[in-house]
Amino acid sequence: MSAAGKLPPSSMEAVYGHLGARSEKVVHGPGKGLDNGVLRLGGGKVMIVSADPVSVMPVVGMRRSAWMSVHLIASDFTAAGVDPEFAVFTYNFPPDMKAGDRVEYVGAIGDECAELGITIAAGHSGSYPGAGYTVIGGGVMFGLAPDDGYVTPSMARAGDVVLVTKHAAIEAAASLALSFPEFTERAVGGKEARLARSLLQRCSTVADARAARRAGLKTAVTSMHDATEGGVLGGLDEMSAASGKSFVVDADRIPVPREAADVCAAFGVDPLRTMGEGALLITCRPGRAKKLEETLGGSGVGATAVGRVSAGKGLWVSRGDGRPRRFEEAPDAYWAAYARAAAEGLR
Repeated sequence: MSAAGKLPPSSMEAVYGHLGARSEKVVHGPGKGLDNGVLRLGGGKVMIVSADPVSVMPVVGMRRSAWMSVHLIASDFTAAGVDPEFAVFTYNFPPDMKAGDRVEYVGAIGDECAELGITIAAGHSGSYPGAGYTVIGGGVMFGLAPDDGYVTPSMARAGDVVLVTKHAAIEAAASLALSFPEFTERAVGGKEARLARSLLQRCSTVADARAARRAGLKTAVTSMHDATEGGVLGGLDEMSAASGKSFVVDADRIPVPREAADVCAAFGVDPLRTMGEGALLITCRPGRAKKLEETLGGSGVGATAVGRVSAGKGLWVSRGDGRPRRFEEAPDAYWAAYARAAAEGLR
């Protein structure tokens, strides 16, 4: 059985090599660190498109699962500096999922899309043998932008400042604390466990990207990418690959609050290399970085400068001694930790 989570680089190279018919309308297609496709429409317009799974986590309920599903796709999308306008969803509900739960979930998806200004334009709904939790389907979001009015991780420039919003391990700490509440409370204490569970509401970078956009796309913000599987360091490594630049960051500057650090330690997970949805990674022109930090802080998001972009290749990470070392990609330990806790019957 293969490991859960993102496919390894060797498998992804095969994916990138089988993209169907070629089209000159594809400005930016699939690639490491590139979550959004960009299609040339003509007339000075492009279409941004992004896709992700949609999921149900019974432990958090239908409405919060739906909120998370919408925001995971919208977080990828808005990292382009553009808002999504339309969405398509396909639901493959588990046969044992109650009819009332299905209605509540679909209703909450619609409500959250309406809140974000997104129109659901098409989709498919069904229930089939073999379907199960947590992934129950997929979603795609679309939107239009001027052909010079968006950013991708490929646009990071040498000299840029690298910033991280909020902090690391938001999604991992929240998901583990919610999935195994009794063990988490014994391991880190009731207060820290409650704080970790509350992080679920921070698992979105939509507000972060909208605030960053106000500082100026291209003139200030040159690229954005949300930290998902692989965490903050994994996301920065993806940005380095997409841009063909070297990212040099100080790991000690990446914020990790006590509740996230303690939960990750309890499950044997590195907080800088695990599920980090909720943290937006931004590159910014050096003369505009302070203003960007002020804009994000004024929006209640907050951001920390953690490094710079330079000529070269790869992600280079320094720790206590200050000596940068080349980042080595590895599977996110979250999945193994989750499987181990479930197999041990932790609650």
